[in-house]
Parts: sequence; C-alpha cells; structure tokens
Amino acid sequence: MKMEQKEWGIGGHSNAVKRTVEIRMTDNMRFTPDLVEVKQGETIRFVHVNNGKVMHEFVLGTKKELDEHAAAMKKFPGMEHDEPYMAHVGAGKKGEIVWNFNKVGEFDFACLLPGHYEAGMVGKIKVVAK
Repeated sequence: MKMEQKEWGIGGHSNAVKRTVEIRMTDNMRFTPDLVEVKQGETIRFVHVNNGKVMHEFVLGTKKELDEHAAAMKKFPGMEHDEPYMAHVGAGKKGEIVWNFNKVGEFDFACLLPGHYEAGMVGKIKVVAK
C-alpha cells in the first residue's frame, strides 16, 4: 500500500499505534462515534464494525475530497479502492486502517457508497496540537 502524505495525515505503521478507536457502522446510515479527537502525531488504529446488513465504508479526508469522491462513486459505483485511508466493510464484518494524524485541523470521514453519504453517514476527526 502506498504511503502518501495527505492534508489529513499519512498512513501509519502498526508498531506506532498509540490507541485503537472502534467505529460502529449501521444501516441507519450513522457512525458511532461520529466525532473523534486525536493529538497531532498520534497514530490511531480504527477498527470498523459493520453491524448492518449492507456494505459500508470508512473514508478519511477533507470535506472537499469526500464530496469529489462521492460524486465519482455515483458515476462509477463499482470503482476499486485501495488507499490506506479507506476501509470497505461487508455486512457483519470488521475492517481496519492505521493512520498517523501529523497535521492539526478538523477533518472528515464518511461512507461514500451511493446514497449513504447523502443520508448523513459522516463524522469528524479533530486533531489538536501536542
């Protein structure tokens, strides 16, 4: 997997994980929790638990990036994904990503499957200075 610096951080390494945050996904198009606060430089393991009966995904980014990606998903619903800031989680399954938040700011996460984003399946990451 390529590790590329993004506005919202960079893919992390498992041996640098400071803590694990479980994110639950449901068919009512919500994440729980939908707000996560981290310290700048912290590497987080997100464990995504899909308690629903349909596929969901977790994509980190800026609002602008997520809006653009959601529009592309509408045009190409079967598009392949393989980025370190995305996890696709089948019904009743778990997924995970490891991410290093090396930049201060407020960032977003969302399920960009057609209809899910529009239904409000979104959340926020607040990265605070060390």
